[in-house]
Amino acid sequence: MRAIRNFALLLALLAPAAFADGLYSVEMILFRQAGEPIPASQPAPDDWAAGGQSIDGSERATALDGEVAKLNPNAGYEVLLHKAWSQSLSTTPSTVAVSSGDQQLGHFPVEGTLALTLDRSIDAQADFWINRFDGSGLITSSERLRQGARLKNGELTYLDHGNLGILIRVSPL
Repeated sequence: MRAIRNFALLLALLAPAAFADGLYSVEMILFRQAGEPIPASQPAPDDWAAGGQSIDGSERATALDGEVAKLNPNAGYEVLLHKAWSQSLSTTPSTVAVSSGDQQLGHFPVEGTLALTLDRSIDAQADFWINRFDGSGLITSSERLRQGARLKNGELTYLDHGNLGILIRVSPL
């Protein structure tokens, strides 16, 4: 009897992790708060995507348009990127490369990676660059947001980093 109870307890502890792997909806808003941009000590590297998979082909319709509307210039905000996509999550980190704007010499005005790992919760590691270009397409300065957080399924989470911020929501499909 004790063996059956121990086996049932073991299954109860392992089952949520085993069945949680799968396809998730990810939506992210990257924005700047009022104030002077805080330049990074170095510009964005040429390998900014660093092994991240492109979200092209997995993009979805956005659902956080109401939140974007609140982040307007009159309220002291500037939305730099708003995208939604589907992504497979598991205990192995899944990294995607996200960009916005016209590419210039291998860089975008907004570019970066988001790594998500699924365990008992979702761990997120964001690394984004906001670039300024000169007339010939070379980066003149960059801002960087590098932040990690633990997310809950379906809950909107705010990541704050200097004058930049991210709103992110990850939900199972």
